[in-house]
Amino acid sequence: MNLRSFFVIALAASSFAYASNTAADAGKASETVPPAKEWKTVRIGVEPSFKPFTFKTPEGVLTGFDVDIANELCTAMQVKCEFVEEADWNAFLVNLNKDKYDAIVSSMYITDERKQFAAFTKTYYQVPSRILVRADSKIKKLPADLKGKRLGVAINSAEERYVLGELAAKGAKVTRYKTHAMLMEDMAMDKLDAAAMDALIAATDFLGKTGNEDWAFAGPAINDKNNIKYFGIGPGIAVRKQDEALRVMFDKAIVTIRQNGQWKKVNDKYFSFDVWVD
Repeated sequence: MNLRSFFVIALAASSFAYASNTAADAGKASETVPPAKEWKTVRIGVEPSFKPFTFKTPEGVLTGFDVDIANELCTAMQVKCEFVEEADWNAFLVNLNKDKYDAIVSSMYITDERKQFAAFTKTYYQVPSRILVRADSKIKKLPADLKGKRLGVAINSAEERYVLGELAAKGAKVTRYKTHAMLMEDMAMDKLDAAAMDALIAATDFLGKTGNEDWAFAGPAINDKNNIKYFGIGPGIAVRKQDEALRVMFDKAIVTIRQNGQWKKVNDKYFSFDVWVD
């Protein structure tokens, strides 16, 4: 599994600049989003090597969470989706501005660096980061009950930044691992009381494996709005800066599919938990 996107997360939070309509008064003109063009077809850039987000079936058909979400967004916007494959992840923003596609819906995390080259919508998903403990553990109240407990975390992960910044100071005995595989090996061998991990990695590579049934998630997601400085704000849809009308259309569509149940339907097709953090 290519987990590139989960660990390329900005360390600092950034706020979005949204356009709004305001009534004219006291001589001030109303602010409106200029209709740069009438969108009937939106070309969506995707990089199909990131299962379960964007990948191909054995028959060569594009599928995945990002693809299905893009289709739902296009339906909400009443436009046609036309997918364009990008072979080079690092060329995404360059080719967006070269008009190869109109938007990127491919798990691209919003960072200050990327915002220099494109405009981003609001976040359309974020994989939770969670604390895992044994099902019979006395660790119930987080983070208080982690004091004095053996807590594992992978080096160079967002979870490591959070653990060192918040939990170590509260008395957790932190052990850092070079890889998630090494971390999960010690979990299975009962060398840890708890672990901080990306929920998708935990669910796919650990909790679903025979012999690990006595481990479970504990407490809410740790990458909530209070911890943006460690985890960033999640993936957004990138569009050209001049296509402000399109960005606003996507933002409205994200709200629509969250409210009408279509986002949840796509989520449940690929995950056993919600990839959404409030």
